[in-house]
Amino acid sequence: MEKQRAANNRTLTLSDDERISLKSKLLTEQTLTENTDVLNKTINGDVLKMLAFIPNEFADLIIIDPPYNLTKNFNGLTFNSRSDERYDSYLSLWFPEVCKKLKPNGSLYMCGDWKCTSSLQRAIEKELTILNRITWQREKGRGAASNWKNGMEDIWFAVKNPADYYFDVNAVMIKRKVRAPYKINGKPKDWSESENGNFRLTYPSNFWDDISIPFWSMPENTDHPTQKSEKLYAKLILASSKKGGTVFDPFLGSGTASVVAKKLGRNYCGIEVNEEYCLWAEKRLEMAEHDTTIQGYSDGVFWERNSLNFQKKSAGNKKH
Repeated sequence: MEKQRAANNRTLTLSDDERISLKSKLLTEQTLTENTDVLNKTINGDVLKMLAFIPNEFADLIIIDPPYNLTKNFNGLTFNSRSDERYDSYLSLWFPEVCKKLKPNGSLYMCGDWKCTSSLQRAIEKELTILNRITWQREKGRGAASNWKNGMEDIWFAVKNPADYYFDVNAVMIKRKVRAPYKINGKPKDWSESENGNFRLTYPSNFWDDISIPFWSMPENTDHPTQKSEKLYAKLILASSKKGGTVFDPFLGSGTASVVAKKLGRNYCGIEVNEEYCLWAEKRLEMAEHDTTIQGYSDGVFWERNSLNFQKKSAGNKKH
């Protein structure tokens, strides 16, 4: 039975005609050959099988959001929680093969939560050099009566060659409102005044508190249970890939990595086992043809959370 949604609910939906049209765009085990061009494509199939069709040293940037070590239903496909040893074994089935798809000067980011992050670290250290661990604050989450509510997730940052990799820190500056403006000789110190408020551009740290989880009033929202926001992935893509580079996601989900790559002028490729999620990804890619906006990112900078009104005023002033 189709969900009943509020009038202003913008969560993605598909018509029957759209499903037929979008399905024709997918690459599958039946349509793939070793000579198939996978650039800017969505591949529907099991990651272990589909990786064989991805050329080695294919991607400038790989973003991985694998199933965490939790029992979770992904549109009828359930991933079951297991012991740390068995989860380590699960990672070893596919992670080394994924790393072969990374260019010698490429970068890789892998997402996880507190429960699986140590397993991710162990898996990555066997193949790559870890440069950092980003922790980002989840804006929402269920409370826990007998434990602390989980309000954080990790993203491991690793490279093949620590002496040769791309990183553009100026592409991921953060614009924050100045709460206590400090002046020297009557002039702002490290911040700027405007009619819309006082702001400071700051360098990003490895703790991100400006991420909003997609929700029903956002056009990027889908019914995927663990969807990452476009703003989150935009930071990774802008920092660690050049325009025209290739972003690869072997657990594409509802398509965020591919969609953001397209919006930011990169090539993309993603693998996803669930056909429904692949269709959502393709619909979002079609939408990106006409709308390249990323909520929380404008004027070449990332804005802090709950600053949408300031962003609109800034954009409005530039039009006049």
